[in-house]
Amino acid sequence: MVGTSNQMPINVYTRSDACGAAETFAAWLKSHQEDLLGTGVYGDPGIVRQVVNDPYGVGMCNISYAFDDQTGRPNDGIALFPIDANGDGRISKDEQFYASKQTLIKAIQDGRYPCPPARQLYVVSKGKPQNAIVEAFLRFILEEGQQYNVPAGFIPVNEKNKAKH
Repeated sequence: MVGTSNQMPINVYTRSDACGAAETFAAWLKSHQEDLLGTGVYGDPGIVRQVVNDPYGVGMCNISYAFDDQTGRPNDGIALFPIDANGDGRISKDEQFYASKQTLIKAIQDGRYPCPPARQLYVVSKGKPQNAIVEAFLRFILEEGQQYNVPAGFIPVNEKNKAKH
């Protein structure tokens, strides 16, 4: 059992609704979302609210709910737990990227933060698109449209991956 220094048990909050983030987090744990233990809460805002209001609460959410949009720092009442991505049993200097939303985004983009729990989303087509409108849309989402990713809770495509398309 996980507990605190004063022997109080930690209260785990998990998603009660089907969602990609919880499914990806469970996959990282080599499990399924339905197997995640804890109190089920609907949606990322619900998870954050429960954790902020519970001094012994932990949960997982998308980064757009963990960080303040104005300051880029973790929201009040939120502390982010680091991941030992290289499995060496400690949080090394190159794994310390949780202080701001921007440093975490950069770590996701350059692969220091593992996938999963981060996840790739794809736009796919059957063969190379031949329709000019489809081609224009794909160019838009890979170029100008990238500016809308962070405000919408997504990570911009890094230049290395953009070059593959």
